[in-house]
Amino acid sequence: MIPGLVSVIIPVYNRPTQLREAVGSVLAQDHRPIEILIVDDGSTDETLTVAKSMSREHTDLRVASQPNSGPGSARERGRQMARGEFIQYLDSDDILLPGKFTAQVKALQENPDCDVAYGMTRFRHADGVFADRPWKDSGVSRAAMFPSFLIARWWDTPTPLYRRAICDRAGAWTHLRLEEDWEYDCRIASLGARLAWCEQYVSEVRDHAGDRLCRGASLDPERMRDRARSHTLILGHALRAGIAADSPEMQHFARALFLLARQCGAAGLPIESRELFELARNACGEPRSRGLDFRAYRSIAALVGWAAAGRASQWLDGIRKGNAA
Repeated sequence: MIPGLVSVIIPVYNRPTQLREAVGSVLAQDHRPIEILIVDDGSTDETLTVAKSMSREHTDLRVASQPNSGPGSARERGRQMARGEFIQYLDSDDILLPGKFTAQVKALQENPDCDVAYGMTRFRHADGVFADRPWKDSGVSRAAMFPSFLIARWWDTPTPLYRRAICDRAGAWTHLRLEEDWEYDCRIASLGARLAWCEQYVSEVRDHAGDRLCRGASLDPERMRDRARSHTLILGHALRAGIAADSPEMQHFARALFLLARQCGAAGLPIESRELFELARNACGEPRSRGLDFRAYRSIAALVGWAAAGRASQWLDGIRKGNAA
C-alpha cells in the first residue's frame, strides 16, 4: 500500500467515448498521487484499444482485460491491482467533479475513525438538464450506512471514497451483474463502517440512451436470479449488523423480499420464490410473519405452485395499478 495514493478502478464495456471522459475527470483532480486502473470487461468494439492508447499517454494509468464477466468481477480485478491507501470505484459513464479527492482524502485524514467519505452527487438527465437537488440522499449527512441502506442505496458508485482497509476487510466483489454494488456496500456497512460527509458536489451520474445493465426485461429469469441472490446476501449482512426485526428499515426490506418472492414466481423461478418468501417471513419477525397476507399466499402457493402464485400476484398488481390510474 502506498500512503496517500488514490486508486481509481474503472470497469468498462463498449464505451470508448465515455471512458475518455471518465478518465479525463480523474486526471483533472488536483490531488496526487493517483493511479487509474481500467478493466476492460470483454469489449467487442474499440474500447480496449482506446484504453491502451491512454495508458501510453499517462504513466499512472494501467489496463487489464478479461472475458465479459460483469461489473463486479471487473471491479474485483481492479481491486486486486490497486496499490493505494484509498479506493475509488468509477463507472465508465460517470465522472468525478473537481476537488473530490482533495476534500474526501482530507475528511478521512482528519477523521481517522471513519472508513468512507462521501459528498453530494448531481444527476444529469439524458437531455443534459441537471436535477435541482443532490441525487438520491447524497445531500444528507449520515454517520453510518446501516440501517438506512436497507431502504435504498442512497448514493451512486462514484460518490464514496473508501479506505483500502475497509475494502480489504469486506473482501471480494461477487460475480453478480445486478445489485452487486448495493450488496458490496451493505457488506461494508455490516462491518460498522463510519462515514465522513463533505458538503460539496463530488461526482456526476449521467443518464443516456446507451446500453446499461440496469435496463432490461423486469422478469428476465437471469436478472431475477441475481436479484434474489443479492437480496439474500444483503439480509445476511443486516442480520450480522444486528438490525432488529421491528426496526422500520428491516420491515421495509422484509416487504421488498416478499415482493421479490412474488416476482421470482412470475419469472418461473419457484425455488427462489419459496426461499425469498421464507426469508421475508423470518425477517419481519413476530407477529407480522403470521399476517393474513403471508398465510394466504403460502396457501395459494401450496395449492397451485409458487410460479403460478407469482403470475397471479403480478396479474392482480396490474389490475390494482390500472384501477388506481
